[in-house]
Amino acid sequence: MQKRTKIITASIVAGVLVLGATAAIAGPIIYRDLIVGPAADAPTVTVTPNPDAGEGDAAASDLTGSWTVADGSFAGYRVDEVLNGTDVTVVGRTDQVTGTLAVDDLTLDTAEITVDVASIATDSSNRDDYFRQNAMNVAAHPTATFVLTDAVVSDGQPAVGEVQTVQATGELTLAGVTQTVTVELEAVLDGETGQVAGSIPITFADYGVEAPNLGFVSVEPDGFVEFSLQLERA
Repeated sequence: MQKRTKIITASIVAGVLVLGATAAIAGPIIYRDLIVGPAADAPTVTVTPNPDAGEGDAAASDLTGSWTVADGSFAGYRVDEVLNGTDVTVVGRTDQVTGTLAVDDLTLDTAEITVDVASIATDSSNRDDYFRQNAMNVAAHPTATFVLTDAVVSDGQPAVGEVQTVQATGELTLAGVTQTVTVELEAVLDGETGQVAGSIPITFADYGVEAPNLGFVSVEPDGFVEFSLQLERA
């Protein structure tokens, strides 16, 4: 009887160890696939042309003037976390984005975009608190900015609803540190409105930001600043 009891006890202990190991492996996967779910797609232009705006180049003949960032815009970041060996993509976003652009014929002369970093949010309030207080120090640096430094010239007259891909070079400021970056943009015009979307690859250390490593979870040293801007004439 005693021998049988020891066998049963050993079996229970072995079962507990197997279940514990399974939970350690499956837990992060469940977190990724069921709790967090798939990460939002990288931003791309989604403007549907206004049928009242006209067709072809004629509707886009004069872009000259001032443009502003309008409602429906967003910006944020995309990073990869490793949670107990499981890769999890995290996306944080905010709609608190402002900015102005100046166009002369087919040339984007100036652009300045400002993002309220303190309002960027993900699915986790704990992660957001760390991001705001420790990583970005929003108390001292509440905003991030992108300022165009080189004019962007369109290859040709844009047509309404036709997506163009251009490169823009400017100064990106995060956590009080400024670096020169080049970003590939998608742009589309819809008569008196338009949309621009893109992703800027960054290395956190370049901006004095330390990617956290808490043992059970770590953040990759590189990520992306993402944005989708709805534009309207000022």
